[in-house]
Amino acid sequence: MASDIRVGIIGAGANTTAKHIPLLQAIDGVEIVGVVNRSKESSINVARRFDVPKIYDQWEHAITDPETNAIVVGTWPYLHCPVTLAALDAGKHVLTEARMAMNADEALQMFNANQAKPELVAQVVPSPITLFADTTIKRLISEGYLGRLLVVESRIRGQFLDSDASLHWRQNIDYSGNNIMAMGIYYESIVRWVSRATQVIAQAKIFTKHRRNEKGMLQSVNIPEHLDVVADLECGAQMHLQQSSVTSFMDDDSIYLFGSHGTLRLTSDRLFGVTKDQNQLKELQIEDCERGEWQVEADFVAAIRGERNIKNTTFADGLHYMQFTDAVNRSLVSNRLELI
Repeated sequence: MASDIRVGIIGAGANTTAKHIPLLQAIDGVEIVGVVNRSKESSINVARRFDVPKIYDQWEHAITDPETNAIVVGTWPYLHCPVTLAALDAGKHVLTEARMAMNADEALQMFNANQAKPELVAQVVPSPITLFADTTIKRLISEGYLGRLLVVESRIRGQFLDSDASLHWRQNIDYSGNNIMAMGIYYESIVRWVSRATQVIAQAKIFTKHRRNEKGMLQSVNIPEHLDVVADLECGAQMHLQQSSVTSFMDDDSIYLFGSHGTLRLTSDRLFGVTKDQNQLKELQIEDCERGEWQVEADFVAAIRGERNIKNTTFADGLHYMQFTDAVNRSLVSNRLELI
């Protein structure tokens, strides 16, 4: 079929080259028109690898190119807002990598720009870590498996502290903004099952105060290496969310949902449960009809074609998790409870 969706790629990092480009190219009627990456050399390499006909010298050229009608933003968060605003202003659909923006103010600008042009599809790449179990967890909660939800506990496994490692872009506030490790990714997943947070209090530690950046110069580290967030949820439950890069040999990343009648535990690839009339956690099978999978690119294309609406992740959802992120950062500064 003729190409009805013609995509310009802005930023071609690991997720873009592993997922977005090949999966978009696999959909009939979708064409990758051009690409621009951080350097001309890397743009050329990506274009050759995926047989993309054009490279752009600047990201603005992908948007002004009359051949594109959709833009994929695969950059680090520092460019998500300016690229998205320019693309929507030019009348082009947008798929932007997570996290949505540097902060809630940028996310609100992006949300408002999309609200002003509702005919354009705007999607944030969703948190992928729980997609396989989301439907089953939501069903179990609705059926009363947990009873009344009381506590949510989320922990992420780290590694031994490496103070000699170079500054990662996620540790660089100039690129990552207020985002802290994978906090937003885990919070986004949890909110799919339970209600949103209303207020938070947070504490954090930075163990390595300076690291060498990509230019080899020492730079202050402003992003925590260990973080604890305690939040009240709208449903009346309490959430403890821990993010850490230094918790080596902790058990597999886990999210627990503790209820008055039952408990659910989600690991990276398995779901466990127990009710108060049982004596130990057991693995719960996820039926094929409920098992979710990565379908970001297919959802984006289908939404543009009017075949379905975006569910994971809307700009409204992205705006909320950025408001949560900003509240966490305010609490780290004030050392007080902060409203979302």
